[in-house]
Amino acid sequence: MPPFTSVGGAREHPEAISVCEYIAIFSEGSIHDVSRIHGSSSVRPVPLIVMRHRRRAALPPLPQRDGIDPVRVRMPVGGGWATVRDHLVARLAPGAEVIDAMLLHGAFVTDDGRPVAPDAPYVPGASVWFHRERRPETPVPFPLRVVHRDEHIVVVDKPHFLATTPRGSHVTETALVRLRRELGISTLSAAHRLDRLTAGLVLFTVRPEERGAYQTLFRDRQVHKEYTAIAPYDPGLTLPRTVCSRIEKERGVVAAREVPGEANAVSRVELLEHRAELGRYRLLPHTGRTHQLRVHMNALGLPILGDPFFPELTGPVADDDFRRPLQLLARTLAFTDPVTGHAHRFTSGRELTAWTAYERWQGAHEADEAPSAVANGAS
Repeated sequence: MPPFTSVGGAREHPEAISVCEYIAIFSEGSIHDVSRIHGSSSVRPVPLIVMRHRRRAALPPLPQRDGIDPVRVRMPVGGGWATVRDHLVARLAPGAEVIDAMLLHGAFVTDDGRPVAPDAPYVPGASVWFHRERRPETPVPFPLRVVHRDEHIVVVDKPHFLATTPRGSHVTETALVRLRRELGISTLSAAHRLDRLTAGLVLFTVRPEERGAYQTLFRDRQVHKEYTAIAPYDPGLTLPRTVCSRIEKERGVVAAREVPGEANAVSRVELLEHRAELGRYRLLPHTGRTHQLRVHMNALGLPILGDPFFPELTGPVADDDFRRPLQLLARTLAFTDPVTGHAHRFTSGRELTAWTAYERWQGAHEADEAPSAVANGAS
């Protein structure tokens, strides 16, 4: 059994299996070998997942614009606003004058597509839709490579600095919007997300009615994920080990952090090789908390190179600054397709430049750093 690190300190009964160990073993076994729990090497891998019936999401009353979905604003239950306009002014950034002009021009509509009147009463639980104003964005000058495409899914190898889905100031320059435009698939949706600064594999779904089945794979930890990271090398740190702690991400705070309490995040950390003061690490997240691998590596005293959040916040990075990309790569995705039953294994073809060309990473602008990604399907 590998060493375990917990924010709560050492275990009092080392012979008893901890929650962290169980999560790690169970998650690992879901793809590989569950004999460590069941005591039999004959236990087969998890079979084809049965698709669950989910309530279909409300269809937007407004069409996409250049691959960008309209925004939905739900009216909170218990709100004290007299009109929809009052709530929109309080909630949205543009301000009263802009909101008033949008209302006059019918830019806000209800679920059935009717324009919201400027004096429409506030109805708790109701929704309004609109298209956000398109603002100039700095193009991310690196290609988004398609690794695999079929009638159900699209897998891509995302570059650093490109957000997965629209959020905040990154709307057009996102993997989702790029793919919708380039592939002509308006129904494309992300089954999961990578941080904007992290490169590597992302899975998208083609059919809205199948999206839930693929999302369930990630929720139920039926996807085997491997990451590669470049970080300092510590000869005194025993590896491999599993890090187990509680991670929380507060609204309005850019970085997640470890807090006391019941563990909700488990990561396995392995050293692949080292030279001088740098190490190349294999990371296996058994859970999917925001910034989890970055938080856990920092907790071990091994902050990932190029991380603007850890060990300390260094301030926002300008959107046009493509130097020193975060040295974290989502290298492998493996899962049994819940629709077709096919066993997929996809591998990124990207390399982390702090390992292959440290001086270029440290001082020069990031160039496109990867050959085409590799996709392998196993039956």
